[in-house]
Amino acid sequence: MTDAATPPRPEVAAVDEVVDLCRDLIRIDTTNTGDLATSAGERVAAEYVAEKLAEVGLEPEIREAAPGRASVVARFAGSDPSRGALLVHGHLDVVPADASEWSVGPFSGEVRDGYLWGRGAVDMKDFDAMVLAVARDWRRRGVTPSRDLVLCFTADEEAGSDYGARHLVRNHPELLDGCTEAIGEVGGFSYSVSDDLRLYLIQTAEKGINWLRLITKGRPGHGSMLNDDNAVTALCEAVARLGRHRFPIVVTPTVRAFLEEISEVLGIALDPNDPEAAIGKLGPLATLIGATIRNTANPTQLLAGYKANVIPGRATATVDCRTLPGSADEFLGQLREVVGSDIDIEFIQNQEPLETTYDGALVDAMAAALRAEDAGARPVPYMLSGGTDAKAFVELGVRCFGFSPLRLPADLDFAALFHGIDERVPIEGLQFGVRVLDRFLRQA
Repeated sequence: MTDAATPPRPEVAAVDEVVDLCRDLIRIDTTNTGDLATSAGERVAAEYVAEKLAEVGLEPEIREAAPGRASVVARFAGSDPSRGALLVHGHLDVVPADASEWSVGPFSGEVRDGYLWGRGAVDMKDFDAMVLAVARDWRRRGVTPSRDLVLCFTADEEAGSDYGARHLVRNHPELLDGCTEAIGEVGGFSYSVSDDLRLYLIQTAEKGINWLRLITKGRPGHGSMLNDDNAVTALCEAVARLGRHRFPIVVTPTVRAFLEEISEVLGIALDPNDPEAAIGKLGPLATLIGATIRNTANPTQLLAGYKANVIPGRATATVDCRTLPGSADEFLGQLREVVGSDIDIEFIQNQEPLETTYDGALVDAMAAALRAEDAGARPVPYMLSGGTDAKAFVELGVRCFGFSPLRLPADLDFAALFHGIDERVPIEGLQFGVRVLDRFLRQA
């Protein structure tokens, strides 16, 4: 057997295979609606992943949290069992896609114009395929990692991880035994500053997930009569106030480090009290970064009534709130001030934000792997405005990073592809990711 010190270059077969693996995964519909009755389930994709791992001699284990809601875990034994294991995780589920809005079938896995198209192409079957390609390549060539790698492909990330990562953590922690660090989504992607300089954003923090239900109650009655206690009216007024509200700016250590890097490479002044001026110069990336300087609350669903001429006694709204590290308690007080004291608030999901430091051997290995494949790479820490399975894995004391490397075309609006229409990943970026991941895992 060779070891991880072997010259770090994947076989050509691995770089080519990643496209086929990703296409196969996209073609498996794993739509997660957030409802067991209407979600497609991840079982077929889990069996596909397990088969690909078993073909090269690994021993994957499938665990179901509910019928069809399956995750896969396999341990790739390393040469030094005294070291903590590295958890490499990606989710198999995807958000729904309306085919009538797409240029291609969202589950077609079509290759066009240098991209692989389909739901999950960047969120995150691309990384699942990278991990499979590297693991299969190493097993075929007899490469042994220096530490145990725990390869984990989860269900239900898109709806809070209850049937995926959280189920594994709480019911099958033995499969994750010894894991001290982890990589997953969303980080390692490039932002082009110039032809010879690209920032690669390494995720060291992510906002908390607070999905809330706002509830108003009023006096039911006939729709033709005056009613000054209308639950629908009260709800709509509260939702409108909240949707237009902007919470105070708070710059966390991760965001400050990112903004300082940006101000240096772009040659722009940074006012810590008004970072929006600098963020506004980031083009499409401004949408993602702009959401990391304050708490946010976006109304997403409304439900009320059962007949056109009946004023209902109850109305509800769902609000997607994302909170900065250290701000959860303060945020709820601010939210209450905006919606009013007469609104009932219920939690649907309540997951804490995460933040770790941008240092250590694992970070050094990420940076070295990126620079080896791109001489213009400049890795920087950043905060993800969304949430990931990392929120579950930190319950086991795992230090989590977002590192699923992609080199992107300068004109691609990457952030808009997540949960968006015509989701796609550049073929060259996917192959770049395999090369970087191969180098990184040898050094990790």
